[in-house]
Amino acid sequence: MSMDARNLTRNFAAPPELRGDLRLAAEMIEPGSRVLDIGCGDGELLSYLTRHKDVDGRGMELSQSGVNACVRHGLSVIQGDADNDLADYPTGAFDYVVLSQTLQATRNPRQVLLHLARIGKRAIVSIPNFGHWRIRASLLIQGRLPKTALLPFPWYETPNIHLCTIQDFATLCAEEGIRIERSISLDRWGRPYRLNPVGALANLLAEQGLFLLARR
Repeated sequence: MSMDARNLTRNFAAPPELRGDLRLAAEMIEPGSRVLDIGCGDGELLSYLTRHKDVDGRGMELSQSGVNACVRHGLSVIQGDADNDLADYPTGAFDYVVLSQTLQATRNPRQVLLHLARIGKRAIVSIPNFGHWRIRASLLIQGRLPKTALLPFPWYETPNIHLCTIQDFATLCAEEGIRIERSISLDRWGRPYRLNPVGALANLLAEQGLFLLARR
């Protein structure tokens, strides 16, 4: 990569209209990269990356409405399921694989994580933090599973079936030999905290975690 491209990546700031974790993910991705966005929704991140960072972007989305929205915007997106379809991608096919706010909704998050690390030279994953103090307080005081801005569903309707904390995720990465190159703890609006991103305080105060991962 040229010095100009490296400088562009270092100085690049994604616009505020992107969701907080997506904005920070966009800043981690170098111009001209090959990117796979899994669970890409309506293509918000892919659209920005293709227009402003000249990436070769691909997407996978479970909902037909999301796929249709992406196609209308000229994005290369297929309908697919992270639990079933990632095995079809060859090893090292992409520079970056992105999975934002989706891992907790998969049936086998460990296997999905291993596929991310295999398919991409790097993976960018964001998760809601089930260790946040409001969730702990709700369980302790009310004795009920809580609803928050990032976990807004009642227990009987939630798509989130494998909730974890920031420390749970970091432990899983260590057990599977996946290196965390960078981690950021975020509030509910996607603003970074000035905390040890995988420490006990972040696990208590942060509502989201964002991780840049690589194979060891």
